[in-house]
Amino acid sequence: MKETVQNVNMIQHTQDMEEDTIDLLALFHVLWSKAWLLILSLLIGASAAGVVTKMLITPQYEAMSMIYVYNQSTSIASLADFQISEKLTVDFQIIGTTREVLEDVIEELGLDTTYEELLATVTINTPSDSRILEIIVRNSDPVLAADISNALSNRLREQVALVMNTDKPSTVQKAVVPIMMSSPSLKKNVAIGGLLAACLVAGILIMIYLMDDTIKTEEDVERYLGVNTLAAIPVETLKEKKELGAQ
Repeated sequence: MKETVQNVNMIQHTQDMEEDTIDLLALFHVLWSKAWLLILSLLIGASAAGVVTKMLITPQYEAMSMIYVYNQSTSIASLADFQISEKLTVDFQIIGTTREVLEDVIEELGLDTTYEELLATVTINTPSDSRILEIIVRNSDPVLAADISNALSNRLREQVALVMNTDKPSTVQKAVVPIMMSSPSLKKNVAIGGLLAACLVAGILIMIYLMDDTIKTEEDVERYLGVNTLAAIPVETLKEKKELGAQ
């Protein structure tokens, strides 16, 4: 008895797997039959994303200056260990984004902006295993981005010397006017727009297929009604008989 139940369960499990496989294949065929629509949606989505990127998004440029945070008075040899140097570098990063430093830059360049707005465009990084600060400024005006980066670099050097009671750190590199925009990325946006449009259309096609419960094939009769078909009469054959009878 137990073996019979197990066999029935195995048969039922096999049938369920077959049905799942048929459903996946059916979904594939649905999408494949509408491949032209998916390609069209891909092109439309990519084109729309390209137009939006070009026409509606303001290009941003990044300029970077660099300073070496240690000099003869604060060299690594004068520190207790390398961990102290890392902490000092973090301190200098914080100093570079203080209100006093940024407001001095705003006043020096006569910028029509606030501290918070300028702070949102400034990034101060420290490359790993390095004692160099990268002062990166993002702006829609490439010339202004370079000017702000250089002014901030100079003001940061002064503030570090004041806080540390030492000489000014050395300038490693002055910011130059960027030629290429840093954002937005046209290629990236076009690719994302095309994929999103294609995925949206594919989702709609799959939803339409899953919600369609009409019987179209012999397999649908067995699946939804649970009965076997004895015969199938093509609709085209019936139409041909009617036409012959009419003649």
